[in-house]
Amino acid sequence: MRAARLIKMVLLLQSRPSMTAAELAAELEVSERTVARDALALSEAGVPVYADRGRAGGYRLVGGYRTRLTGLERGEAEALFLSGLPGALRDMGLADAASSARLKVSAALLPSLRDAPVSAARRFHLDAPGWYQEPETPELLAPIAEAVWDDLMVRACYRRGDTEVERELAPYGLVLKAGVWYVCARAGSSFRTYRVDRFTAVAVGGERFVREEDFDLSAFWEERAAEFARSILRAEVVVRLTAAGARRLPYVTDRAAAEDALAAGVSGEAADGGAADGGAADGVAADGVAADGEGCVTVTLPVESEEVAFSQLFGLGPEAEVLAPASLRERFAEAARRTAALYR
Repeated sequence: MRAARLIKMVLLLQSRPSMTAAELAAELEVSERTVARDALALSEAGVPVYADRGRAGGYRLVGGYRTRLTGLERGEAEALFLSGLPGALRDMGLADAASSARLKVSAALLPSLRDAPVSAARRFHLDAPGWYQEPETPELLAPIAEAVWDDLMVRACYRRGDTEVERELAPYGLVLKAGVWYVCARAGSSFRTYRVDRFTAVAVGGERFVREEDFDLSAFWEERAAEFARSILRAEVVVRLTAAGARRLPYVTDRAAAEDALAAGVSGEAADGGAADGGAADGVAADGVAADGEGCVTVTLPVESEEVAFSQLFGLGPEAEVLAPASLRERFAEAARRTAALYR
C-alpha cells in the first residue's frame, strides 16, 4: 500500500514543477505529516525530493529526475490502454498522435506487460453511438478540436433554426454524447454548448485565450445536460399504470422523470377511492377510471408535449390509461377504437 503511494507521489511531482504538502495530501488521501514522512523515505531511497520551506514552499524533484513506467501492474497497464477512444481520436485528427503515444508507453513497459494493449483490445470495445444510428463525423470537427487543444479563439457561423448567427468563441472542451459531438465554449462572459454539426463555417485565429482554472468540463456538461432534460419537459399527463406498466414506464419515457413520478405516485386504490367519491382528474369523469384498481398506480408525468407523450405511452398498450388531459385521453380512445377495428 505504501509502495504504491510512494510511486504515485513521485509521478505527481514529476508531472508538476512543485506541489505543496496540502496538495499532495489531498491527492494521496493522507495527512500532511504522512507526506513529510514519505518525502523523507523517498529521499533516503535516492529519489531527489527537495522541500522548499516557507509559505510559498512545497515539494519538488531536482536534477531533471524522471522515472520509467516499470512500476505498473498488469491491471494498471491494461486500464491505461482502455482510456483511449480510437473513433473519437480519429474524428478529431489525433489518431497518429495517439498511436505514437501508445507505442512510447508500450516501449517503457516491462517485457512481461508488453501484451497489455492486445489484451485490453480483446476484452473491451466502446461503441459510442446509439442503436439504429449511423455515426457521422462533423466536417468542421478537426479545426474545432485543434482550437480546443491549443486554446485558440475561433470565429464561427452557427445554424440556429432557419437562420445563421456569427459568434466569437473560446472553445474549452469537446463532448461526445450518443454519437453527437458538442463543444463547450465561452461566448463573451458566459459558457454555452453548441452542436458541432450545426457549424457552417469555422475560422481558427492565432489569438490565444486564457482558460479559467476552475472550469470543470465534466461538471459543466453534467449540469447543462440536466438543465436541458428538465427544460424540454414542459407539459404534464396523468396516467394510471398496472404493475407491468409501471415497470416499463422508465424505458419508454424520460427515465429520471418517470422514476420521480413513480416515487410520488398515488396508489391505484387511493385513486379509485377519490373517483368513487365523485371526483374527477382534470375534467376526466370518475367512471373513466378502471374499476378494479388492483396493483395500479396513478402518476403525474412530465412530458415534452402531448404529441411525444402519445408516441411514448402508446407502446404500453393496455398497461397504461391516460386520465388527463382530456384531449390526449380522447386521442388514445380513438386509437384504441381504430386498433380494435383492425383486429375484430
